[in-house]
Amino acid sequence: MKIAFVGKGGSGKTTLSSLFIRHLAAAGAPVVAIDADINQHLGPALGLDETEAAALPAMGERLPLIKDYLRGSNPRIASAETMIKTTPPGEGSRLLRVCEDNPVYDACARPVELDGGTVRLMVTGPFTDADLGVACYHSKTGAVELCLNHLVDGPEEYVVVDMTAGSDSFASGMFTRFDITFLVAEPTRRGVSVYRQYKEYASDYGVALKVVGNKVRGDDDLDFLRAEVGDDLLVTVGHSDWVRALEKGRPPRFEFLEEANRRALRRLRTAADATYELRDWERYTRQMVHFHLKNAQTWGNERTGADLAAQVDPSFVLREGVATPA
Repeated sequence: MKIAFVGKGGSGKTTLSSLFIRHLAAAGAPVVAIDADINQHLGPALGLDETEAAALPAMGERLPLIKDYLRGSNPRIASAETMIKTTPPGEGSRLLRVCEDNPVYDACARPVELDGGTVRLMVTGPFTDADLGVACYHSKTGAVELCLNHLVDGPEEYVVVDMTAGSDSFASGMFTRFDITFLVAEPTRRGVSVYRQYKEYASDYGVALKVVGNKVRGDDDLDFLRAEVGDDLLVTVGHSDWVRALEKGRPPRFEFLEEANRRALRRLRTAADATYELRDWERYTRQMVHFHLKNAQTWGNERTGADLAAQVDPSFVLREGVATPA
């Protein structure tokens, strides 16, 4: 299942996504975790120290390798240089799977050991001083979008993405790449404003959206969220001494997370698993093509000097069981 965590800055989305990743790993589920936020905090939230987090390979810096591998023998893609972040797969393209070894994982993923299991962690890489004034952060997250376009995952396999904060997630078509999106919202007017934006943008694309209320201290906070988001409110999370210890760099074993918060994580997994039966691979592929054609016309054709609409394979549908060429 492909799962996104979104929310305004400071809402706690990185903390909650890291807890969910730990919950899945403790249950023995295979997980690929991706930090696609402009502020790269997922690694430390999973227990890496500053040196370890800084040493993680940046996907954005390995984009040529990613493109060359995913292009495979697809005759519609003349070269890796003509691929852009939205290029869809077609006959001959190489696909990614959660439980496999491949050159993309070798170059971009690193194992992180957690209580009860190990997850693959991938990061876009930070926005550095060298990027100021000359680069857009979405040129880095484009590597994530390209990988998601070529990724086939099955039941009880999980790809968890910590997205960039606020409505910035809508600067690309990546928000349509997920089975379910968990929006982390505090019980404040600003906290629910991002929910309203996301709900409005996502409604036309059939994005499954559920709200996780965070920093909820009592019935008044709960009533506020229920009034503002209605049935989209899935679960709430309150204060956690375990999380406070994590933020100090001294987390206890994950099994000691408060039972109320463990129940909340179980509900998140149940909600994610329930979307599997609702998958529509044809719609998923159509949306992929829609955003590719839009990007091609807006900037891609001019930048690459190619007709990127010709990259679309009209007979190809991304789904489980599609063969990947050697």
